[in-house]
Amino acid sequence: MQSVGKPKGSLDSKRHLWVLGLLAPAGCLLPSQLVLHTGLTVFWWFGPIMVLIVIPLLDLVIGDDGTNPRDEDYEALSNDKYYRWCTYLFLPIQLFGLVVAAYMWAGDELSIVDKVGLAATLGFVSGIGINAAHELGHRSERLERWLAKAALAQSGYGHFFVEHNRGHHARVATPADPASGRLGESLWEFLPRSIFGSLRSAIQLEHVRLARKGRRWLHPDNHILQAWSMTLLLFGVLLVSFGLAALPWLLLQAVIGIALLETVNYVEHYGLLRKRRANGLYTRCTPRDSWNSDRLVTNIFLFHLQRHSDHHANPGRRYQTLRSSEQAPQLPAGYATMVVLAAVPPLWRAVMDHRVLAHYDGDVTRANIQPRKRDRILADHKVPA
Repeated sequence: MQSVGKPKGSLDSKRHLWVLGLLAPAGCLLPSQLVLHTGLTVFWWFGPIMVLIVIPLLDLVIGDDGTNPRDEDYEALSNDKYYRWCTYLFLPIQLFGLVVAAYMWAGDELSIVDKVGLAATLGFVSGIGINAAHELGHRSERLERWLAKAALAQSGYGHFFVEHNRGHHARVATPADPASGRLGESLWEFLPRSIFGSLRSAIQLEHVRLARKGRRWLHPDNHILQAWSMTLLLFGVLLVSFGLAALPWLLLQAVIGIALLETVNYVEHYGLLRKRRANGLYTRCTPRDSWNSDRLVTNIFLFHLQRHSDHHANPGRRYQTLRSSEQAPQLPAGYATMVVLAAVPPLWRAVMDHRVLAHYDGDVTRANIQPRKRDRILADHKVPA
């Protein structure tokens, strides 16, 4: 189980650091205190500042993790409840921060610019909250699966619970997956394709699951309706408590959270394509089919999401047991940095396209190419269409 060439760590040499992941949801509580004690209103933008500036700089300074769990520690790590509580506690902190923000949005003390900044901060927390839901949603325990749906309530992206587990993991790194970015496809082309394609896929998948059980769409067992109901309940309570003035900001933070999640999706599989068998089916997902990054700081904040190659190859593993594999293609930086690059398509392509090509030994036909640009990309590499 040990990745070749990677040094082994102790039972978990960074165990004490995982609680720092809770700084992400706590980030929505800090802006008001920072503004109060410094007088600097820029701190309403605390979330974007941390994710887009501070964390990339820390990644650059601190660098990679460089350790993997030992084979003999795997079971103990997997069953250690400490790591579960690090994800469980994300939810109450996240929701408390949203209540505080709704109170501020409904008031008249903040300017429009400050409210936008606070919405951006809550949106970044919401996006990272979807990652916590991602970890919980992969578990078989009933409690954790319900907590996953609750963590998605703030973003209103409850169908992610269905699509990610039963859609994305089955079709990842293939043209059929709306959440796998294609070579030559910009982030701004990808976002609507992934958002609406994932919604459509989730509805289809859940309809099939319910039909197999002889149940209609409007049934209490519908996972999508369960998750969406939590969003309606959460937003309804906040609007009754603080008034309709909070609604535009609740919607804005949800949109920002969704955009952040989907941008990370774009980064994770850009241009990668699984091999196809003679029967037309794709081979099983391997570490070669996801971009990997072992930057320590971002991994702590994202519960090892950047060890994405191992996650897709072994989706049942809990985050603390994930490994960095030498088989996986490596990103030049952590997700926080790559999100910034993705927002500027020419810069993204300058950084990533040649890495996709190198991963396939110069054979661009082995990549997942944007259909609209396929002929041009093949021509650029002197490959007959």
